[in-house]
Amino acid sequence: MSSRTATRQRSTKETSIEIIIDLDGSGTTNCSTGLPFFDHMLDQLGRHGGFDLTVQATGDLHIDAHHTVEDVGIALGEVFREALGDKTGVRRFASMRVPLDEAAVEVILDLSGRPYFHYDCDFPGEKILSDPPFDPQLIEEFWRAFVTASAITLHLVLVRGKNTHHIIEAGFKAVARSLRDAVRVEGGGVPSTKGTL
Repeated sequence: MSSRTATRQRSTKETSIEIIIDLDGSGTTNCSTGLPFFDHMLDQLGRHGGFDLTVQATGDLHIDAHHTVEDVGIALGEVFREALGDKTGVRRFASMRVPLDEAAVEVILDLSGRPYFHYDCDFPGEKILSDPPFDPQLIEEFWRAFVTASAITLHLVLVRGKNTHHIIEAGFKAVARSLRDAVRVEGGGVPSTKGTL
């Protein structure tokens, strides 16, 4: 099997981002975005996805975290799609329910080549009190950007939960474990009647 790795650099007037991913890694991560809570979530994605993941990002955090979070989602989606290659032999579909204390989140995904995002996840409303505070509404923007750039189908649904941190983290872990299952190579050929994904 060829190496499933990719690197992406993305620079705009608002952000500068470099991402390296190895889909067949050991879950080693190095994530630094200037947003400690977001770094923690990206770390969960790499570790529970079994990916080696490096994310180095600087952005206009003095204005808002939105640009940094969304642009990391775009760049991560692009690098993920590139590392997947032609998807020969992948499992393609995966789903997972993950709990974190009182919270439970369900994820269903398909490495479809067609970006579609269904998000049904309401938070109690408070910001995550890190330094700087993190707005939970940005999580939807991150996942939408990732889905669009990676061209996958992702359904992320809150089953139950009250604690904002727990809900968000359960979601990242559920996506990570589902991606880990979906990218696993277990056969030959592309798993589609069209012959391509």
